[in-house]
This record gives sequence, structure tokens and C-alpha cells, in this order.
Amino acid sequence: MNEKEIERKLVVMIKSAGGIAPKFVSPGFAGMPDRLILLPDGHMAFAELKAPGKKPRSLQVSRHRLLRKLGYRVYVIDDVDKIGGMLDELQTT
Repeated sequence: MNEKEIERKLVVMIKSAGGIAPKFVSPGFAGMPDRLILLPDGHMAFAELKAPGKKPRSLQVSRHRLLRKLGYRVYVIDDVDKIGGMLDELQTT
């Protein structure tokens, strides 16, 4: 399974949970995660999508660290099996 397939599955699962997962584009601030995860009741996170076994680049890791320091959740998803756990965590906290 490639990154695009994982990304499509994420969007479908977020939608079925009543949320949206718009593509996140940040001109002038490279390295930001691929998608915003917006769920009912104000639950929000960022998702970085990767092909199985691939890791974020160093700039992406730096941006993830910054977002987490600001209090946001950032998930790196390289397998469709991780999507359900992310959803459960976001919906219960």
C-alpha cells in the first residue's frame, strides 16, 4: 500500500466519524503535516502520511515537535491499521 492509498483511507474514515480531513498547505512554512483532522466536539490533530516504513524528514520532525510544544497532536501514519487507534484516541480525549 502506498502513501496515497493510506491518505485516501484516512479521509474516508474521518468522514465516517463525522469529521473532515482537509489537505493542509502552508506556503512559506515548509514541513507542515499533510492533513488537518477535524472531528466533532472540537477534536483536532495533524496527520503526516507516509508510505509503509518511511519516516518524516528532519524538517518535518522539527515542525511536528513545534506543533506538539504548542499543544497539538501530530500523528505519523504509515499503515491503515494506525488510523483506527488515532481516531479512538482523539474521540476519547
